[in-house]
Amino acid sequence: MAETALSARTGIIEKLRQTLTARGLDAFILPRFDAHQGEYVAPHDERLAHVTGFTGSAGMAIIAPGNVAIFVDGRYSVQLGNQCPGADFSHHHLLDAPPERWLTQNAQRGWRIGYDPMHLPPSWYDRFSAACDLRGAEMVPTSTNPVDEIWDDQPAPPLGAVTPFPPEFAGRTAADKCAALAQQLSDKGLDLFVETQIDNIAWLLNVRGDDIAFNPMPQSFLIATKSGEISWFVDPRKLDDALRGTLPDCVSAHPMEALLPVLGAQVTAGMTVGFDPDFSAVAIRQTVEAGGGTAKPLPSPITRSKAVKNAVELAGLRDCHLQDGVAWTEFTAWLMTSVPQRAASGDPVTEQEAQDYILSLRKTRPGFLTASFQSISAAGGNAAMCHYAATGNRNAPILPESPYLLDSGGQYETGTTDATRSFAFGPRPDGYDRAYTAVFKALYTMSTLRFPKGTQGHHIDAICRRPLWDLGLDYDHGTGHGIGHRLSVHEHPQRLGRPYNPVDLVPGMVVSIEPGYYEAGLYGIRIENIVEIVELDDGFLGFRNMTYAPIQTDMLIPEQMTEAERAWLASYHDTLRRTLGDLLSANAKAWLDKLPDCA
Repeated sequence: MAETALSARTGIIEKLRQTLTARGLDAFILPRFDAHQGEYVAPHDERLAHVTGFTGSAGMAIIAPGNVAIFVDGRYSVQLGNQCPGADFSHHHLLDAPPERWLTQNAQRGWRIGYDPMHLPPSWYDRFSAACDLRGAEMVPTSTNPVDEIWDDQPAPPLGAVTPFPPEFAGRTAADKCAALAQQLSDKGLDLFVETQIDNIAWLLNVRGDDIAFNPMPQSFLIATKSGEISWFVDPRKLDDALRGTLPDCVSAHPMEALLPVLGAQVTAGMTVGFDPDFSAVAIRQTVEAGGGTAKPLPSPITRSKAVKNAVELAGLRDCHLQDGVAWTEFTAWLMTSVPQRAASGDPVTEQEAQDYILSLRKTRPGFLTASFQSISAAGGNAAMCHYAATGNRNAPILPESPYLLDSGGQYETGTTDATRSFAFGPRPDGYDRAYTAVFKALYTMSTLRFPKGTQGHHIDAICRRPLWDLGLDYDHGTGHGIGHRLSVHEHPQRLGRPYNPVDLVPGMVVSIEPGYYEAGLYGIRIENIVEIVELDDGFLGFRNMTYAPIQTDMLIPEQMTEAERAWLASYHDTLRRTLGDLLSANAKAWLDKLPDCA
C-alpha cells in the first residue's frame, strides 16, 4: 500500500510539472498557506498535502525539475521522513536551511519560478526574490493556482455559517473596536489597512464561524479606513439577516473575490495603505503599488489589540480552563487505572480511544463546543513526533511499558484551552525520568519567573531551557504561544521562543509554557500549562496559572529537585483539589486526593 501511495504521489508531481511547463514555468513555490496566511487551512486549501503527502501545519515546497525540496521546522522532521520518502524529495529545515538558501544554491539562470501571489506573504516573497536575483532567475506570479488545475477531486471552499459573538462574552462591542481601529490608523498615518487574518477579523467584528476544523472563525478579508468605514469581504451565503443586524453601521459586506478589485479602486496616488508583511498576501502590496499608493509594512494593529484580553475575556478564559481541568482530571484518573488493567486483560487502551475519551469528558462540561485542535495522542516513539495524530490505520496501543503523551484542548463559549501531559505506567526507558524531571523543572522555572516591563519572549526563552541545557538536552520548538478567546489555539503576536520577536509581554496577554524533550523512536515528553501575564505588587510582571490538570509525579527524581520545586508542585495539586473537588466524580476525586507528592 505504501508503494502504491508513493507511486500516486509521483504521478501528481509529474502532472504538476507538466502544467508548469505549459505555463512557461520551470519551478513553483508551494507554501502551506491559504489566502489568509494562517496555520490552519480548510481541506480545499491543503495543496501542499495533495502534492507532497506532507500533512504538518507548517512547511513549504519548491517543485523544481528533478527535485521537490520540502522545508519544515523541527517539530516535523520525523513526520516528514515518514510521509515524504524516496528520491523525489529532498528534506530541509525551514529555519536552519531556509528556502532562499536553496534557491541561491540551486536556481538556474533564466528559470521562471511561479508563485500564487495570494498565498505568499510579502516578507517571504522578498527573501525568495532576492535569492532569485542572485542566480538570474525570475519570480513569476500566477493568475490561478496550478495545483487547483490538477486536483481533480479538490474539496469545495467552505461555507460555514457566520454567527454573532455577543458583547457579554466579548467584553466590547464591534462598533467600539472599529472606532478604536480607525483612531489607530489615523495615529499611524494610514489611509487604509488591509487585514487578511481571519481571527483578527472575527475578533474585530464580534463574529465567529465554522469554515476550518477547530477554528471558530469565518474565512474573510477586510479593508479598514481611517474615517471608520469597514469593507468586509465574505461569502454572502454565510450571512443571514440576524447576523447582518448585529454588524455596526460602518460595515459593508462584499464577496470575497472583490477584495483586490475594490482595493485597486480605492487606492489613489499619495495614499498610504498598511499591511502586515508576515500575515498578508503579497498581492495586497502589489495592488497598492500598482494604484500609485504607498504600501506600508507594519504589524496589524488588530493583532495587538486582540492579544491583550479585557476583563471579560480573561474571566471567560479562567472559567473554561476550570471546566477543562475537570475533564483533564477525570481523564487522568481513568487513564492511570485503565492502561494497566486493560493491558493485562489483552484489550489495551489505544491512542484513538484515549483522545476520544477526553473529548467525551469535555462534552459534559458547561459551555463546551468543539476540540480546539487535533489532539496529539501518542504512545512510545510516536510521541517523539511533536504533531503526531492517531488515525484509523495508525493507532498504537498504550501499554504499561510505553510512556504516553496527550496534547489536547477545547473551544468553549468563553474561550480556548490547550494543555499537555506526559504519562508512564510502569518501567520507563533509560533516561526518561531524568528528562521528565528536567522538563518539569523547566515548567517550574518559567512559571515562577519575575520579569521587568519591556521584556520580550526571546529574552526569557533560555531561562526555561536551562534545566534541560544543564543535562545537554533541548527541544526544537517554541517554549510558548499566545492563545485566543474562542479563536485560534495559536495566537499572535506574543510568543516565548528563540527567534527574535519584538513584542513586549504585557498584562492581559495569555500564553502557554510548554518545555519538552523528544527521543526519536522511543518517547516524547512535554508538560504544558496556560498562564496569563499579570503585574505584581512591585511593578514587575509574572505568570498566573490558568490550567488545572494533574502532573504525574512517579517519574520525578526527588534528589534532582529543589525544595522550592517540590513545594510548588504540592501547592499546585492542593489548588486542584480545592478548586475542582466538588466538580469531580467520586472516583476522580478519590484518585486526585491520593496523588502522591514528590517526596
